[in-house]
Amino acid sequence: MRVAFAGTPEFALAPLRALVASHHKLVGVLTQPDRPAGRGRKLAPSAVKEYALQQELALDQPASLRTAQSWSSLQSWAPDILVVVAYGLILPAAVLGIPRLGCLNIHASLLPRWRGAAPIQRAILAGDAHTGVSIMQMDAGLDTGPVWLMRETEIRPRETASELQSRLAELGANALLDVLEQIERGDRVPNAQSEQGMTYASKIEKAEAMIDWSASALAIERKVRAFESWPVAETRMAGEQWRIHRARYLPSLPEDLQPASDSRRPGQLLGLARVAADAPAQDTVEVLVVACGEAWLGLEQLQRAGKRRLPARDFWNALPSALAQGVFE
Repeated sequence: MRVAFAGTPEFALAPLRALVASHHKLVGVLTQPDRPAGRGRKLAPSAVKEYALQQELALDQPASLRTAQSWSSLQSWAPDILVVVAYGLILPAAVLGIPRLGCLNIHASLLPRWRGAAPIQRAILAGDAHTGVSIMQMDAGLDTGPVWLMRETEIRPRETASELQSRLAELGANALLDVLEQIERGDRVPNAQSEQGMTYASKIEKAEAMIDWSASALAIERKVRAFESWPVAETRMAGEQWRIHRARYLPSLPEDLQPASDSRRPGQLLGLARVAADAPAQDTVEVLVVACGEAWLGLEQLQRAGKRRLPARDFWNALPSALAQGVFE
């Protein structure tokens, strides 16, 4: 089949590569315009654009799809199907109708669970045990179209949003090829979504990154994992921003810190401790322990404003003594 592709970030690369390697003819790629990035705010291409240029694929970067001129390239490619993966632009009805067989979307949840912009982060924040990908036939609604195929996977303990995203991208790429084969054979139709169990994965806002230490340590650990790439979980002490890059839930206080347990307050920094590690090659890992509304959180990697990211031991050694037993705001 003649397949066009619309996508922008890293998550879209695995299915794009799968299409390039398949027997289908990839007739063109849509991606968002170059955006300012980095400290210099220089224009930078999307991950999809860089790959499309490497592969010498037909490419267009419309700023929107509101006018006939903006979708002229897609129309000229005459695709049978348009595959959409984290493109970032709304497809109006006129665009949905251009491909002969419509548009497919790879959505990073088990629909109707987590319709919307941030399904991976919201699944981690909610403590979901499982997630997956859905290959959906697009319609005019927000992730409401009928589903061709779903593939499920567990959310691993301590898995971050970027780690889960990488696994879902590969899962989605394989599922996409299976669906294209089904459509090519013409022996199946997609199933309408149920409205039962529907949840909305709203866009992540920067303000959500601030930690509330009166919450449970488990909820805060999920926030650190969900926001590991952006916006990064943060807290404040003495008016200074601290960013928390990695942390672990501690159901009990480490033995070497037990004397401090009677006087703890949510947000109180209790000191450096050694706790059991996850990796077989490492018996223990050092963490900075913070009291929470329920249980404790072990901070593994931290960053003070204007400084580089450090492991707990190095961060603790560089910390002024006045902050060593402080309480986060």
